[in-house]
Amino acid sequence: MTIIDAFDNNTEAVINPAHIAPPVDGFPTIAVVAFSERMIAALREHYEPVLINKMIAGVTVPVYKINRKGRDMAVYCSTIGGPAAAGLMEEMISKGCKRFVFFGSCGVLNRELAAKSLIVPTAAYRDEGTSYHYAPPGEYIDVVTAPKLAAILSELNLPYACGKTWTTDAIYRETRGNMEKRKNDGCVTVEMECASVMSVARFRNVEAYQYFYAADCLDEAEWDIRTLGSLTRDAYEKFLRVALEIAARI
Repeated sequence: MTIIDAFDNNTEAVINPAHIAPPVDGFPTIAVVAFSERMIAALREHYEPVLINKMIAGVTVPVYKINRKGRDMAVYCSTIGGPAAAGLMEEMISKGCKRFVFFGSCGVLNRELAAKSLIVPTAAYRDEGTSYHYAPPGEYIDVVTAPKLAAILSELNLPYACGKTWTTDAIYRETRGNMEKRKNDGCVTVEMECASVMSVARFRNVEAYQYFYAADCLDEAEWDIRTLGSLTRDAYEKFLRVALEIAARI
């Protein structure tokens, strides 16, 4: 047996999310999920969030609540990687969340995508382990919410690109050969969570939306770091505003 054969929809899980994170009365049904503490710093500076919960993922993950356009939203910073993002998402679902907006940086596999461009993934290549525990074997997980997210970005008059993404567990094993295979297959980005969180959403029957902002570029003779890790404060605030606007419209 390999990880490709790990999906078991016939027997019960030994540990369920409710064992760790039981339902919470009045918990927000919408969650906005960042992958950078600087986004949370921007949230605290501009939106007066209220701390409503905490999760433990090796580090303490605070969960905040804000009200945006009459809707309560939970906001938190996920730890990086498919297993961590999926585990925290499971706990949020157990508490009461039904819709998620994930946003974070990605590497681009097409040099024509400029740094800080917005990208909507349409399907995620499953080069990670988490999704195989939530969905039958297959190369890709479709992002069923992509058309609605693209429509929202159009309503907001924000330019964006769409395309497949390569979700990998191994940031330091994105080899040139594998990158070319994924690019030839239509992937335009690489990141570490999309296939995992989309498989959880499908399994738990909740909605997950995700957009990326372009950071580094793999589509060069040498890796180009571009804006990875060096976004300006204004850029962090912009990407947070976009996520909150999306959450207010889903």
